[in-house]
Amino acid sequence: MNLFGGVVSVTGISFLMLCVFGILFVGYALGRITIKGVSLGDAGVFVVALLFGALLIGPLEAQMIIKGDTETVNFLEKALEVVENLGLILFVTSVGSIAGPKFFGNMKRNFKSYVLLGLIIILAGGVSAVICIGMGNVIGYGSSIETSEGFTAMIVGLLSGSLTSTPAFSAAKATVDPAYTSLVSVGHGIAYIFGVIGVVLFVQLIPKLMKADMDLERSKLVVKEEKTEGKKRVFTGTLLKLDDHGFGVFALAAVLGNIVGKIKIPLSSAGLDGTCFSLTTTGGCLLVALILGHFGRIGKFSLMPDQHTLKLFRELGLVLFLVGAGIPGGADFVANFDIMYFVYGVFMTVFPMFIGFFFAKYVLKLSLLNNLGSITGGMTSTPALGTLINVAKTEDVAAAYAATYPVALIAVVLVSQFLIILF
Repeated sequence: MNLFGGVVSVTGISFLMLCVFGILFVGYALGRITIKGVSLGDAGVFVVALLFGALLIGPLEAQMIIKGDTETVNFLEKALEVVENLGLILFVTSVGSIAGPKFFGNMKRNFKSYVLLGLIIILAGGVSAVICIGMGNVIGYGSSIETSEGFTAMIVGLLSGSLTSTPAFSAAKATVDPAYTSLVSVGHGIAYIFGVIGVVLFVQLIPKLMKADMDLERSKLVVKEEKTEGKKRVFTGTLLKLDDHGFGVFALAAVLGNIVGKIKIPLSSAGLDGTCFSLTTTGGCLLVALILGHFGRIGKFSLMPDQHTLKLFRELGLVLFLVGAGIPGGADFVANFDIMYFVYGVFMTVFPMFIGFFFAKYVLKLSLLNNLGSITGGMTSTPALGTLINVAKTEDVAAAYAATYPVALIAVVLVSQFLIILF
């Protein structure tokens, strides 16, 4: 097969598909194992993908080589990016469409709380990074780093990984001295694994430790529907649809979301050539899906996919994202692991998570599921939202995630850049 000016074996692509589905099968089986009511759930797929990347990536790489006239390129990295991005688009577009009808009502009631909580979580993450920088200055930077600038680059990478934030990762690499960009990448890879698994376990353990009545907590999520929403439903039986499953309008939301996500806002005097902020694919698809889900129709034309379609795409998207991120994550983790940096990463995940939870509980007085939904958004954790939906047994928790996520997305980019400039 000719591809990108070179040749990649069809057998290699088939082998990749075999590995992906194998990981899904074993991952789901692992996720079903329950110990005292706690399980990995969909994160079992992530764990298996990590192990595959750490132990078995070699044979897969050998099959995924593009042999060009002048160079040889490893096709695996690009292929996994496609799997990850496809999964991300499916998941966040589904979540936005599901949450859309109740999102703006929930935002109206809790707007200040969501904004404040998103800021508190990211600021707590920044504080935890400063603490780690201070510890490094006292006990030493580690055997592989000789300068304070290099150590700061490592810590900022750990922060982006602990919050699973790709925009923060990209912004840090763009801001740091070019000599230290590799340290940002190493830090991100080391912290990313616990950044995913830690929040996934947190949203399962907290309701059990609090012995929460989940029926009662679900009832607190109900938003009073506006009269205009009642009027919309009158037309439900006569709305025109592109197809019975809603694939067409789902594709429209994904296309528009990708376009919105690519819009860049300069954050420096260098304009588009300098550091820029964008919603990225995640934020763009989420925002567009929320808006289309809120209105539901244009005239008599339906903008809402079938609910069964949305739930299927939400689950499929999540596990594809976990596979696409997990395989290279496992390989990077093994190649760059350092116990000291791993501990720093754990701290930078746990500290803001608990600060945010207790602030939401005792200061903002948010209900448990609104609290946990906001935590998943504030920690920018897509896998944890998927787990929380399963724990709560309602998609309504996605509204809190969607409200807090954009605030956290912007704040973590700015905090990462501030740390580099300050230290």
